[in-house]
Amino acid sequence: METRPSALGTRHSALEPRNTGRGAGGTLVIQTAFLGDVILTTGLIAELARRHGPVDVLVTPAAAPLVATHPGVREVIRYDKRGRDRGIGGWWRMVRHLRSRGYARVYLPHRSPRTAALAYAARIPERIGFASSWGAWTYTRAIARPEKGHDAERTLALAGPVSNATAAVRIELTEDDRAAAYAWLAARAIGDGFVAMAPGSIWGTKRWDKYPELVKLLRGRVVVIGGSDDRELAERVVDAAPDRVASAAGEASLRMAAALLERAAVLVTNDSAPLHLASAVGTPTIAIFGPTVPAFGFGPRAPGSAIVERTDLACRPCSDHGPERCPLGHHRCMSEIPATAVRDAILRLIER
Repeated sequence: METRPSALGTRHSALEPRNTGRGAGGTLVIQTAFLGDVILTTGLIAELARRHGPVDVLVTPAAAPLVATHPGVREVIRYDKRGRDRGIGGWWRMVRHLRSRGYARVYLPHRSPRTAALAYAARIPERIGFASSWGAWTYTRAIARPEKGHDAERTLALAGPVSNATAAVRIELTEDDRAAAYAWLAARAIGDGFVAMAPGSIWGTKRWDKYPELVKLLRGRVVVIGGSDDRELAERVVDAAPDRVASAAGEASLRMAAALLERAAVLVTNDSAPLHLASAVGTPTIAIFGPTVPAFGFGPRAPGSAIVERTDLACRPCSDHGPERCPLGHHRCMSEIPATAVRDAILRLIER
């Protein structure tokens, strides 16, 4: 096992089939992947806005709050690909909507045939995406995706040569976001500098199961964050030390969760979206990696962050995302990471 520093309002738009003229000649970014991918696309958004002016961004409804107040975003278009916009009917409605906007160019960081087809059918003249994408044949410019480096910089490569090769990953919080986080903490008598924990992940084998044990090894207050699906995991952490631990899982919005992380001393998390949320607000992170590895390009970026992982297992990595169950049935990559190793990483970070 090894513990090491890491390398590193009005904008919301419902889908309305009318020609507002807002997109005419402008730039569109389509990113309908996972929440973490959307956060890591904000560096590309910032660079494109610097070159072309504020851009429109098409994302899923869940991801819309992550880019809604970004200074480089003019308007957010929600594409509910698994809800009201699912199927060929919803896809075609979105095609007509984008076609009516008259965009000059579209950037496609998500290597998805659906989004490639969306941009092509919308007749956007300039379509820029990665050459390794399924729909690369529809692009007018196919960019080689860098094999190494953090995914934020790999995504930034779509913009071509840049003066600053470091992607400016950020979530622009508002005073309302910060006020909501402050009120939540104050109601529980929790001050700044607490330890935040995010025990969940949509990928089963990415979940480290020793958060309750870790809580018992720490002193001071702990705040658990996550979505509604993470409530059961969060309650297990709370039950380990109910006098010191409070859960915002399923209660705090994404933006409020980011504002909570902004006030934390450190976040302990699996390889999941909260890791990137913390990076976007500059919170040092202890990231626990199991079936995936930091070399995939999704490690924490805030200064002082560290990674805890087993480096002596030949079976790692076992997949791009982390399967629901360990293919070999032992899950050693996570089960053999002791809570003491994560505690020690936290203490070293706080001491620095």
